[in-house]
Amino acid sequence: MLLIDEEKWKVVIDCDSSYDGQFFYGVKTTGIFCRPSCKSKSPKRDHVVFFDRAEQAHAAGFRPCKRCRPDLLEFEPKRETVEKIKKVIDKFYTDPKQLKEEIVGLGISRNSLIRLFQDQLGMTPVQYINKLRIEKAKELLANSQDTILSIALQCGFGSLSTFYNLFRRLVDMSPTQYGKLFAKKENEK
Repeated sequence: MLLIDEEKWKVVIDCDSSYDGQFFYGVKTTGIFCRPSCKSKSPKRDHVVFFDRAEQAHAAGFRPCKRCRPDLLEFEPKRETVEKIKKVIDKFYTDPKQLKEEIVGLGISRNSLIRLFQDQLGMTPVQYINKLRIEKAKELLANSQDTILSIALQCGFGSLSTFYNLFRRLVDMSPTQYGKLFAKKENEK
């Protein structure tokens, strides 16, 4: 569907993401081109030119916006941010103090972090961390001779009672029962 320039202008003012990839706009005064959904400050109408493809904007001497990244086929900053957070959690989930420092170092507010995780993964960061810790605990209970206290500490739990409560809630049995279940299976072999 071809749009006339005034229709494109309305799309730009509305930051309508449904038109991303259908056209791009360049701002003559800055030399930058953007996607229609770019959240940057709206330029003056007489400073704007429209392009059907990003290559045309490049050829006309415009450079891509660093905010909306029109030079990328796909740009999903929320997903990229969540992946960055997940990498930090995956690396430091067994060390609560280090994990907190690394998360703070990402420069994302606590509320934004929770909202992003909930939107992208359907769970909170704490739920994700607990899932990782319990999976690690299950692996250790099945494959090591360590005490339950040692396993709880290795998995990043600060107390044995927290570990027991969460394990029972997520696995539907106590860590002791889980360990015995695997010991029984080993003896049957």
